[in-house]
Amino acid sequence: MRLELRGITKRFGPLVANDGIDLTFEPGEIHALLGENGAGKSTLMNVLYGLYQPDAGQVVVDGAPRVFAGPGDAMSAGIGMVHQHFMLVPVFTVAENVVLGHEPTRRGGLIDLGEARRKVREISDRFGFHVDPDARVEDLPVGVQQRVEIIKALSRDAEVLILDEPTAVLTPQETDELIGIMRQLKDAGTSIVFITHKLREVRAVADRISVIRRGKVVGTADPSASEVELASLMVGRSVSLAVDKAPATPGDPTFQVRNLTVLDATAAPVVDDVSFDVHRGEILAIAGVQGNGQTELTETILGLRAPTAGTLTLDGTELGGRTVSEVLRAGVGFVPEDRSTDGLVSSFSIAENLVLDLYDTEPYARRGSMSPTTVAQNAERRVAEFDIRVTSTTDPVSTLSGGNQQKVVLAREMSRPLRLLVASQPTRGLDVGSIEFVHKRIVAERDNGTPVVIVSTELDEVLALADRIAVMYRGAVIGVVEGGGAADRDVLGLMMAGIPLEQARAQAAEHRTALATLDAEIEAEPAPADPVAATDPQDAATTHEEDQA
Repeated sequence: MRLELRGITKRFGPLVANDGIDLTFEPGEIHALLGENGAGKSTLMNVLYGLYQPDAGQVVVDGAPRVFAGPGDAMSAGIGMVHQHFMLVPVFTVAENVVLGHEPTRRGGLIDLGEARRKVREISDRFGFHVDPDARVEDLPVGVQQRVEIIKALSRDAEVLILDEPTAVLTPQETDELIGIMRQLKDAGTSIVFITHKLREVRAVADRISVIRRGKVVGTADPSASEVELASLMVGRSVSLAVDKAPATPGDPTFQVRNLTVLDATAAPVVDDVSFDVHRGEILAIAGVQGNGQTELTETILGLRAPTAGTLTLDGTELGGRTVSEVLRAGVGFVPEDRSTDGLVSSFSIAENLVLDLYDTEPYARRGSMSPTTVAQNAERRVAEFDIRVTSTTDPVSTLSGGNQQKVVLAREMSRPLRLLVASQPTRGLDVGSIEFVHKRIVAERDNGTPVVIVSTELDEVLALADRIAVMYRGAVIGVVEGGGAADRDVLGLMMAGIPLEQARAQAAEHRTALATLDAEIEAEPAPADPVAATDPQDAATTHEEDQA
């Protein structure tokens, strides 16, 4: 299928989200769309998928203009989409979500759940997703829910597949698997529209790259372009991809976790006898593959979970067993891993979300009532300070792009005096410009003397930000290493797979030695004889003439 967008324009009041966009997607091509959050990429894809109607322009399929009144029309035309924010029913099982809207039926019109389960297992096994068809979606980790979305799209045999930030919640290993899937789909003739902010992924898999800035296509690039070149094209200025920070000067260990254990509903330990310290003026990164207890650890710090054993002390005050409100009032800033579920109230305004944890305190409330004027003034200051792209601070926060929603969370949590900052997946789904901004704010908080805990599955982010790194595996901390230039990526990768620190160091050293030996053997091998040089000069000349002919 050849798909064209001709002069697509989409407005939301005075905001022009898409401004006369022309794009072509060829069969069997992976076409990447790059751009800052709020640049108009997702809006454009929602137009293509029938969720929005364009104010001007046409969608053309195989040379014929088409009008999609809704996603059903787009799917019938062979277009599938995996959305950045999950479109799943939490109380349904995986199989029920995958076949929702096109349920297989048996005699009498009953839904054939056995066929639904078979379809999920077939796709899951084919691509190595390891998803249980009978698992309830609300019980699944974020990364597994993303896989369900991908299975759902693959089950409908789309000829054009739109992937809107599909790797935002995936581990590096899962991302590699997805890239393999994309290549398989491409080889089968499927066109893929790949929206991502991760430049390394774009360069690894894309055939063509189009860059959108402020609603317009501002250029195209070849995958051979450097990450710095692509980042500059995205944001319209030079961008530093490295974190600029001075060495830490740690103070006292003011946040201390001792022998912390947390059990799940089946009495299995999800946080298993964890101990660590965080000093004033340092960043401790919690690294690990998602699903190894990091989420439960941060939720326990915040008061969302009660510890089964152990202590959490901040400046000598016990936090364990306190309510969320009490923990926040104790000076803890918290950036949750899922901003849409745990960080924001989608129906509330941007201004209201900026004071969610302070709405009933002065100066935002007087005599028990919230002060709309003060709340509005605060919102204007934070929008300017954190460069939040808004039309109006009275709009629902759900109208913002993912990156701007994340900035709302950061602005709220980092605009008050903090004694501890806990940030879980702080740059998940953000573009390079937003990532640069977030990293600068986290480092600035560290430099103010605040102890900082970040949880990230992005190894590059961990290495760039951390002063020390604790690796979690199956609920336990299996080792703590120095961050920055002292960290060894190979050792960390082995630890994330469950190998203890000293054993990981030994294995990494053995691996490097073996590679060095192999390189030396290759270097020592004699060069192959030059077949032309080995012949008579007259023969060589004849051969050259024949080559020229």
